[in-house]
Amino acid sequence: MRQANYNPDVLSCLANLSNDEVFTPPVIVNQMLDLLPAELWRNPDTTFLDPACKTGIFLREIAKRLMAGLEAEIPDREERANHIFTQQLFGIAITDLTALLSRRSVYCSKKANGKYSVCSGFANEQGNILYTRLSHTWEKGRCKFCGASQEVYDRGDELESHAYQFIHTNHPEKIFNMRFDVIIGNPPYQLSDGGAQASAMPIYQLFVETAKQLQPRYLSFIIPSRWFAGGKGLDSFRNEMLHDDRIKILHDFINSHSCFPSLGDNAIKGGVCYFLWDKEYRGLCNIITHNEQEKISSIYRPLLETGSDTFIRYNEAIFILQKIRAMKEKSFSEIVHTAKIFGLRTYVTSFEKDSPCEGYTKVYANKVIGYMKTTEITQSRNFINKWKVIIPEAIGVGDMSKDVIKPILSEPNSINTETYVMNGPYKSEEEAQNAISYIRTKFFHFLLGLKKITQHTTKKVYSLIPLQDFSEPWTDEKLYKKYNLTAEEIAFIESMIRPMD
Repeated sequence: MRQANYNPDVLSCLANLSNDEVFTPPVIVNQMLDLLPAELWRNPDTTFLDPACKTGIFLREIAKRLMAGLEAEIPDREERANHIFTQQLFGIAITDLTALLSRRSVYCSKKANGKYSVCSGFANEQGNILYTRLSHTWEKGRCKFCGASQEVYDRGDELESHAYQFIHTNHPEKIFNMRFDVIIGNPPYQLSDGGAQASAMPIYQLFVETAKQLQPRYLSFIIPSRWFAGGKGLDSFRNEMLHDDRIKILHDFINSHSCFPSLGDNAIKGGVCYFLWDKEYRGLCNIITHNEQEKISSIYRPLLETGSDTFIRYNEAIFILQKIRAMKEKSFSEIVHTAKIFGLRTYVTSFEKDSPCEGYTKVYANKVIGYMKTTEITQSRNFINKWKVIIPEAIGVGDMSKDVIKPILSEPNSINTETYVMNGPYKSEEEAQNAISYIRTKFFHFLLGLKKITQHTTKKVYSLIPLQDFSEPWTDEKLYKKYNLTAEEIAFIESMIRPMD
């Protein structure tokens, strides 16, 4: 039973507008603010910008810290408040609704110059929390700034355009005509790209890139973690981030509910992270990994390990990978083929025959097995009569502790749609079965999970897995011994992976 004086912060109780406009709980905001140097709260000249205001929580919590930190320098409370709100705190709202909500949170009034505003220094209703409805700039059916689909977002004024001001300009520095010491916030994560099955493209990276252009002293954002190893159109962003030694601290949350419990079933696949970028810093990054409500580990290391092209999110995995790489073996990805190898899309689920027939080939498709004329197969015909192994392209949610790999033996005279990713071919059924024994090990699954942080299991996520000799079957015990793993390293792998049965 709750205490009689229970009085929750309203901003910790709000439901999210959508999965791409996630409200940040006050506790997470304060954890991010704790990354900043304490002297900032005692400096009356420090300026702060939230370029994606939703509830105003970042500016509200910053204001609290400044009100306490500047008390000695500006003893009069009203004078101190006016200085902080007019000279130090700035925001750009993402919608008209969030602009009103943010002003209410920060100024205690939806109008900055309203009767009940805690700041008497504004002459206009917006104060320093701006919102301007913009239109996308269309070029060949896409917005030249954010890539939004004209078909989806070229619509009337009664609907939000989602043309966010901070990233829809060539001169973001002119929005306030000033420089900022700290840029901090939680940007929108994605926009529908007009594709099938609610396909969406990320846009959070555009906020990070634009913020860096403004060259603040410090930068901190909370964003999805899928940029570590995947994400549509994030290759250049990932490369730039992983080579940026100004990222001083990175908190990585495997489960997004650790930061956003109100998401419910709409978890952000791959988890979330927040970081501190320090313009004056050059060095290793302090990487802190969290699982559920626990801090698993903390270590100083490069964001990009030698020999890798993605971020390895588990600190304990680094030493395991070093032992594997010392063997200088080929990668299992060399025998993994790209999706749609036989030219059949996922939606191909209807077949002329449902049982074996002369002149027909077996097809493993989405939740169904059928048979099509062999003469109709036009791609990769050389693999049809080989022993192969197929694995679903979509597996779980990108959490190695929950996802289960289910390899399937694909015999001669069989193929698959792009529902599956094929590996092989193998010389015999025995070889294929031995490959399956390897795929079902925790060792294999662990290394796969280091790069598979969403449900998608493409060819490139197999790159950290060493290729084995499939003239013999494999077990975890044999693999642990082969790579000389310690009891602690074995225990870590075992703790991360659920049994395959």
